[in-house]
Amino acid sequence: MPQFDTIISACEAIAAKTASATELVRESLDRIQLLDPSLHAFNSIWADRASQRAKLVDERQISGPLAGVVIAIKDNLCTEHGLTTCSSKILANFRSPYDATVVKRLESAGAIIVGKTNLDEFAMGSSTENSAFGPTRNPWDTDRVPGGSSGGSAAAVAAGMVAGALGSDTGGSIRQPAALCGLVGLKPTYGRVSRYGLVAFASSLDQIGPFGHTVADVALMLNVIAGHDPKDSTSATDAVPDYLATIEQPIKPLRIGIVREYQLTDAIDPEVQRAVDAAVDVYKKLGAEIVDISLPHTKYGIAAYYIIAPCEASSNLARYDGVHFGHRTNEPVRDIVELFSRSRSEGFGEEVQRRIMIGTYA
Repeated sequence: MPQFDTIISACEAIAAKTASATELVRESLDRIQLLDPSLHAFNSIWADRASQRAKLVDERQISGPLAGVVIAIKDNLCTEHGLTTCSSKILANFRSPYDATVVKRLESAGAIIVGKTNLDEFAMGSSTENSAFGPTRNPWDTDRVPGGSSGGSAAAVAAGMVAGALGSDTGGSIRQPAALCGLVGLKPTYGRVSRYGLVAFASSLDQIGPFGHTVADVALMLNVIAGHDPKDSTSATDAVPDYLATIEQPIKPLRIGIVREYQLTDAIDPEVQRAVDAAVDVYKKLGAEIVDISLPHTKYGIAAYYIIAPCEASSNLARYDGVHFGHRTNEPVRDIVELFSRSRSEGFGEEVQRRIMIGTYA
């Protein structure tokens, strides 16, 4: 890990002038050059732009709570700079005319975005193997997957290439890779973080959230990206608390429910169960009340997801037809219908095609 492997420690070093933003960016780029050929966490690297912003931070022309912190963002977040590909052939050359709200908020807070990370195509998957640009590997064991669909973001943070990253979560795409890569990952409550500029998969489930090494890192990033956005009609208007200030507060009398249906199953690996039990013990010692609860409809969860998410994906991805957006076939076609069909067949990978078909006929 680099010397300043957490967001908090990087912020403290920048504030104390014991490190410069230029040094942190150089360290990040060096680690990317060393490690990313074997991990493939990144789809694109913004070396020049990151170095330029670092210089401005060091000159105190850019400031904020994340000043000088090196961040990566998932490649389904729109950015004016560089490409936004969603790890799909159909958007391989797409340049967004605007920045996502979360990108603007990160940069307004002084963060330095060093690049965009690999994902399962259009965020459809749980291993980051369904990418048009190749799979991402887990930095702890390159024979294993980092999880998905935000596996590139998780791998980049776990490998110390960046201090933190943004991902998106529709059905586990932040939480699962965070678990597989040994990180803290948070899917915020729907509406807490603006989705404006997030390429839509399933709009009623999608949410943007942070990865970090610690809860404090994630809390600080959430402080920056959370809040109402008039450009997102589903954005919540509730005031944003200071998440970083609350993490040191006593958790008593918090009640934590342990779901019976999640425990009574042969699907849980014994090692995972031991980790869950250890976490429960920690919260008991901190004063939380542990309550046994039942969620009997749990067994219908995946079935419901595979109705809602593919249906919304089928609608959202209809825009990629080779005319309005995306790859257009070079093969001769008889009419506009064949143009659409060939362009989409060539541009979408198998998993995306499968989910579009499921959603179309659900």
